[in-house]
Amino acid sequence: MSHEVKFTRRTLLRGAGLGAGAGLALGPITGFPAVHAAEPVTLRYLGTAVNQSAEIARKVKEDLGIIIEYIPVVTDEVSKRAVTQPNSFDILDTEFFSLKKILPSGNVLGMDAKRIKNADKISSVFTRGEVAGKSIGDQGTAPKKVFYLEGQTGKSFATAPTEWITLIPVTYNADTLGIRPDLIKRPVTSWKDLLDPEFKGKASILNIPSIGIMDAAMAVEALGDYTYPDKGNMTKAEIDRTIKVLIEAKRAGQFRAFWQDFNESVNLMASGETVIQSMWSPAVTKVRTQGVPCTYQPLKEGYRAWATGFGLPKTLSGRKLDAAYDFVNWFLSGWAGAYLNRQGYYSAVPETAKTQMEPYEWAYWMEGKVAEKDIHGPDGGLLEKAGATRDGGSFEARMGAVACWNALMDENTYMVRKWNEFIAA
Repeated sequence: MSHEVKFTRRTLLRGAGLGAGAGLALGPITGFPAVHAAEPVTLRYLGTAVNQSAEIARKVKEDLGIIIEYIPVVTDEVSKRAVTQPNSFDILDTEFFSLKKILPSGNVLGMDAKRIKNADKISSVFTRGEVAGKSIGDQGTAPKKVFYLEGQTGKSFATAPTEWITLIPVTYNADTLGIRPDLIKRPVTSWKDLLDPEFKGKASILNIPSIGIMDAAMAVEALGDYTYPDKGNMTKAEIDRTIKVLIEAKRAGQFRAFWQDFNESVNLMASGETVIQSMWSPAVTKVRTQGVPCTYQPLKEGYRAWATGFGLPKTLSGRKLDAAYDFVNWFLSGWAGAYLNRQGYYSAVPETAKTQMEPYEWAYWMEGKVAEKDIHGPDGGLLEKAGATRDGGSFEARMGAVACWNALMDENTYMVRKWNEFIAA
């Protein structure tokens, strides 16, 4: 049973065009090898549709002459192909939690930090598990736990930094609950509000077991009934305890729906069928662009975070290997980072992304400041009017309040079975 679904997270990325407000008057990024233009190299890019953007492919072809051929599949299939068909792709884009599945196959090559120009500027969220010098929550598969390898072909994660990196970060974010502030007549401050009978029939949780159960655990812990040693790696008894709470809430009529699809989550909120639910940042934005109030609500217990990254198959060599490093270096050089920041994600190397954003954009997205001008998405669409501030505030405030990370539990098979009992109850 797949624990990830064909409707993927963050579908806004795909096919967005670059329009008004998106990096105006900013010069091209230069200094990359021009060799690929003479003899174009095609890189087969395996990942979920969400990180696959026609605009990024167009820009990298323009800058480097590298042709990106996207292979969009669901999260589970990304892992499966990485394990069974390493010859079928040249660039892997996968979630950090999938590494526990993929690495034992020996099919992922540690990336040589010496060949990554901005390796030393990658956010400390990944390298040290810190934001602004302070440790953040590392329950679940915190990237720092799986960031380094003992050797280039090693099958075990290093406990201290080495020159071999498993995945170079692509996107990451801190997730929380979405609410309809116009339909809720009191402040929402805790994950336990997801289970509050006040919102009976108006709450929703996402039906992707590995993520949904962590949202549920955040709520259970917030109720004060139980404290998990690691919400991202529960025992069977902890899974049973969590599912029991969910089944009781479901039988009491708490949940309006169990969504799997990004657009479904948008429609539930925009219509007012739900007033509080599991949500992803771009979905909140999409509700707002329809003129409907929707808040990505900071909660006192913190956020559940996730991250994706680029990996290389061990089968890669020669010009393709060189081109893959060129592509990754290009990705960290600023343009792509700015493109992702404008969608509400965070880029691996904030310093370079900043050079490709207007000061007012950076102030809004990264510093949590009031927007001095209207805020546009990468496609030029209006996201926020001047005067708005970002939900949750600055990068430091949001990523600094991470409580746990998406994970693959040791008891994943059991957890999925129990989750399905909850959905069927």
